[in-house]
Amino acid sequence: MQRILSEVRTFDGLLELAPEPGGEYPELVWGDHFFYYAPDGEVPHNRQPYATIVTKDYPDDTLSELNLPDRWRLNIHVGAPAFADLLGYEPAAIDASVLDFSAEDVINPHPLYGSSGWVCIVNPGPATLDRALEALRAAHHADRRRVERRSRPS
Repeated sequence: MQRILSEVRTFDGLLELAPEPGGEYPELVWGDHFFYYAPDGEVPHNRQPYATIVTKDYPDDTLSELNLPDRWRLNIHVGAPAFADLLGYEPAAIDASVLDFSAEDVINPHPLYGSSGWVCIVNPGPATLDRALEALRAAHHADRRRVERRSRPS
């Protein structure tokens, strides 16, 4: 996880939200990381992060078995074209019945948001780390383009 955090933290305009115990965010998200392009340093209220690192199962998201020891998951919104490039099929063609969302160091569709162009990797390692870092850079750049496009005067 440290390699990913170190790399992402070099991105221009990055806002990393990393809730900790005792802060303003609910206990459920403590220890997780949420990444935005937000050069003003303000957490956006009108859009989702472009990537997250989660360290535990969420009530509606348990297929990755993150409550087992030493497990975490990188989630990246890559969009449909990159999704197809990474996985070999379109987001609309996900067949969850043949996927093992708990497999480590494997790029999978996100168990809940895959159809929206999200991919995930449980414990990225040698087989996926370089592609994950490329996807993170591209996702950051795409978020930046969206923010800059929305901020242009009409």
